[in-house]
Amino acid sequence: MTSFDHRPFRLLALPALAAVLALAGCTPGDDEARVDPPPTPPAEVAKLCAALHGKLPDTVAGLARTTTRPASDLTAAWGGSAIVLRCGIPKPPEMADPEQEGVEVNGVRWLLEQVPDSAGGGFRFITGLRLAYTEVRVDKEHATDAGMLVGPSAAVAATVPEGVSSY
Repeated sequence: MTSFDHRPFRLLALPALAAVLALAGCTPGDDEARVDPPPTPPAEVAKLCAALHGKLPDTVAGLARTTTRPASDLTAAWGGSAIVLRCGIPKPPEMADPEQEGVEVNGVRWLLEQVPDSAGGGFRFITGLRLAYTEVRVDKEHATDAGMLVGPSAAVAATVPEGVSSY
């Protein structure tokens, strides 16, 4: 059963590292998406991301998985660049905001951030209280609800233990 819980995302205020979201787009439906992997994470985080990569679903929100370039165990995409996942990102500064909005999908908490139209629109979701930070960016055409997080949430829950990442 899928469960959604939308409420303010309250995390302990922790020192934050800057995160840069660097996605170069293809249109939804393309066979390939250009996705810049995050900076090289520590080995233990990279190992969790590789396990996550192997458990990610073939489809998300009805969109087929897309080949990412460069190929990396830290990235995945569906529907061209309609939905893009990056694992092993540094701790986002937004995690320090105890009033940040969030959503819980199948036991995985995601920080919710609206992407301004000037940056392409849509939403950016970032896992919280996991040993590796994972972000999912959804373009504005497909950002209708948190349903697109069902498949990725199941994979995160199965591969990335709960905890607070120091990276």
